[in-house]
Amino acid sequence: MIVEINNLVKRYENNIAVDHINLSIKEGDIYGLLGPNGAGKTTLINTMLCLSRINEGQIKIFGKDLYSQEEEIKKEIGIVPQDVAIYDDLTTYENLVFFGKLYGLKGNLLKNRIDETLEFIGLQDKKKAYPKKFSGGMKRRLNIGCAILHQPKLIIMDEPTVGIDPQSRNQILESVKILNEKGSTIIYTSHYMEEIEEICKTITIIDHGRVIASGTKEELKNLISFEDRITIRLAKANNNLCNEIKSIDQVKECIVEDNRLTIVSSKNSKNLGRIIDVITQQNSLIQEINLEKPTLEGVFLTLTGRTLRD
Repeated sequence: MIVEINNLVKRYENNIAVDHINLSIKEGDIYGLLGPNGAGKTTLINTMLCLSRINEGQIKIFGKDLYSQEEEIKKEIGIVPQDVAIYDDLTTYENLVFFGKLYGLKGNLLKNRIDETLEFIGLQDKKKAYPKKFSGGMKRRLNIGCAILHQPKLIIMDEPTVGIDPQSRNQILESVKILNEKGSTIIYTSHYMEEIEEICKTITIIDHGRVIASGTKEELKNLISFEDRITIRLAKANNNLCNEIKSIDQVKECIVEDNRLTIVSSKNSKNLGRIIDVITQQNSLIQEINLEKPTLEGVFLTLTGRTLRD
């Protein structure tokens, strides 16, 4: 495991921000952290960066105790904070030089890493420009560049696509995948459910400072998936047809409305073929079939009772 968090507690006076959290993050993972505002995500990240001292528990990164080997561990971590952390009075190139030197890069190695990073973030033609004139997406890309110059083993990205256009968001998501393919483990938080669903291999949902669910996308969806739901639009539907479908084994319900059938069956019943047979025997023309599947957003709402931005 590249990150192991055991029984972690962080209090602010009488408020428990992180409440006995346990997490294990595998090397090579893109690990998604989901939670509504105030759930404890940023506090958890701050404890992993030694920006906030814990009250109880233990954090191990790269198999080393964080608080006894803090300096050594931090050299192998890149952080992309929620608030853009670049200097408007330095050029793109000067920003990269500054952050590169913070990680001990110098000479030809620093120059080569900057050239590689500028190409990776697509800002080669902006290296002499000042970020204050950049779009939100360009600033975010430079922010990522400053975090990856030293080729960290672990990259923590806290809301890296907030407030940017869809094209820049897609570029950042693609860059996350490439960084992961090159060997970096990534911890990713976002308010955009579709981002987490697209790129993350493992997902943990946090609420009120506690882990309430963790697993792959499919494992989380299975937590709330107790039945299969099929919607079929016909040229003409009627109650007699619905009654025929209800007689099929494991069909729980069939509702007809405006030539649309909504059919609920037991989970993994695999009876779509039998349903279609009944419809064709009744000489009904099928115009559309939709198999409804549980979504990550549905899981989140079910488990927390809140939207992601609450």
